[in-house]
Amino acid sequence: MDIVKLKAMMQEAGADRLYVKRLSPNDNSKNQPYFGGDFSVLNILPYGEVNSDHLGKRPNFKAKTNFFWLLDNGLLEHASHAQFILYPKYPEVRFSGFLKGCRHAPNHLMNTRDEGRLLFMGVTNDERIIGYATSADTNLARSFDALGKLSQVGVFEQVPLDVSELDTRSVLLKELRRIHMLGWIRSKKLTGPGEYGPCEAPHCGGMTLEAELGVMPNGFSEPDFHGWEVKQHTVNRLEKPDTGILTLMTPEPVGGFYRDEGVEAFIRKYGYKDMLGRPDRLNFGGVHKVGEEHARTKLTMVLDGYDIDTGKITNPDGGIVLKDRKDRNAAEWKFTAVFTHWKKKHAQAVYVPSQKDTDPLRYRYGHLVRLGVGTDPLKLLEAMARQAVYYDPGIKLENASGPNPRTKRRSQFRVHVKNLAALYNDMEQVDLTEAV
Repeated sequence: MDIVKLKAMMQEAGADRLYVKRLSPNDNSKNQPYFGGDFSVLNILPYGEVNSDHLGKRPNFKAKTNFFWLLDNGLLEHASHAQFILYPKYPEVRFSGFLKGCRHAPNHLMNTRDEGRLLFMGVTNDERIIGYATSADTNLARSFDALGKLSQVGVFEQVPLDVSELDTRSVLLKELRRIHMLGWIRSKKLTGPGEYGPCEAPHCGGMTLEAELGVMPNGFSEPDFHGWEVKQHTVNRLEKPDTGILTLMTPEPVGGFYRDEGVEAFIRKYGYKDMLGRPDRLNFGGVHKVGEEHARTKLTMVLDGYDIDTGKITNPDGGIVLKDRKDRNAAEWKFTAVFTHWKKKHAQAVYVPSQKDTDPLRYRYGHLVRLGVGTDPLKLLEAMARQAVYYDPGIKLENASGPNPRTKRRSQFRVHVKNLAALYNDMEQVDLTEAV
């Protein structure tokens, strides 16, 4: 086994990304391998539903992951107990349960404290993780070391599976420069490999950019170009890319009056008459920021179980809450639900400004793009605490007094483009006309 053969086997198993962790002596099944001093692994490796856990000495979060061991014969063995454990006190993430119930798992490697061990983790498009471990004195370890310096992603190094992955940043910027140079592009969407169809919907700016990049939509995450999340946003002037608003996520409340009594009762209790005078309509909207009562809804957003001073979660059962003047929970998003939604974010993202023309529908994309690297749900909560991220719903009740009232749900958390840097460890602006 060498690195060439391992990459081929990983790809045969469905992996389109490959990471490696250099294991320390404490990275073993007893102490649980360390996956980072923040929650950024949640934007690198896929996971399932997040749950809070108070059974041990330290309250934490646990997230199941669909993990398999790759065997030398190419077969896969499912480690059904594998999970990430998120300790909010520190914070840190550790990996657990990856040997339990597996007859052919590398126990001899993962139970030891030997120096120089390597844990490879391939990630598939359908959110599986394919693992393979080796010791320091193997041909695989030596051939891996011969690759030289690799891109660092959290505590992992990323192993290129093909030539284009050697410098994904350069590949991305070259493609965006090409698209910028095209000027106005007729609105379209990618319907198959090399196949395009018309796009006439409001979100066609993103679809057109994805089509030019050759990105096929999938239900697992945001548009992905060689590991980069691709986001476009509308601006008035391409030379001023720090304008506009971006929607980060649209999760429905999982608790409070909204969940207990339903959206119609929620609007009747906390909503208000349509500000434009449209008859028989009630709205619930407006910018809600942490610590500020909204003038129309009379609700205040708080981070229940989060210490704003330390930036740490103090209660895993807490969450983002809209409180009324009687301190009742009008709507609530548990931290566990927020973590589950946040997994669609990538560790690396590019934000591309765009302009729209309507006759015919077409788009053009700017030369000043922003690259964000390193994010996690804790940065989201910190940004909320600083009022950089806010709740801005578009919820309404039509025919409110009639026999068949109609509701529309739209809970969205948003950020002004100028505040995007609050969500990343590093963010830079690149001029495509100079950088490529």
